[in-house]
Amino acid sequence: MLLIRPATANDSALLLAMIRELAEFERAPGMVTNTEEELVRDGFGESPKFRALIAEWSGQPAGYAVFFDYYSTWAGPGLYLEDVFVREAFRGRGIGTALMAAVARVAVEERRYGIHWSVLDWNQKAIELYKAMGAEFRDWWRPVLLSGEALQRLAEKGK
Repeated sequence: MLLIRPATANDSALLLAMIRELAEFERAPGMVTNTEEELVRDGFGESPKFRALIAEWSGQPAGYAVFFDYYSTWAGPGLYLEDVFVREAFRGRGIGTALMAAVARVAVEERRYGIHWSVLDWNQKAIELYKAMGAEFRDWWRPVLLSGEALQRLAEKGK
């Protein structure tokens, strides 16, 4: 019933649709600015910036995971799990856990020290799932983002 497979460039429209569904779930639908063409370029071009898995339940697209490489100066290479999402109609079937397990297998096979990700503080179901998996919550670290005009201003300094 459940199949998890690597995404291909042909999945870019599906992937973008599910990314938008995730943004809607996370109460930020206007934040998605990526396009299908950018997903193709960035995930399936000459120099991929991410990898993606598609979960299918009885042939129907049920969810996805997007992850990418990063490097920790303390521990070496790791993976960052940007998204794991299961469509509402398919929740409660273990698909999210299966997607996470598939990413974990990649990490183990590639000898990565671990997987990092973030979770919204109000998403109690996800928090409980991650705790049950044995994930460590690092509340003493705070996520930081520099983008838009602030990014541009900083880039201009020192020119």
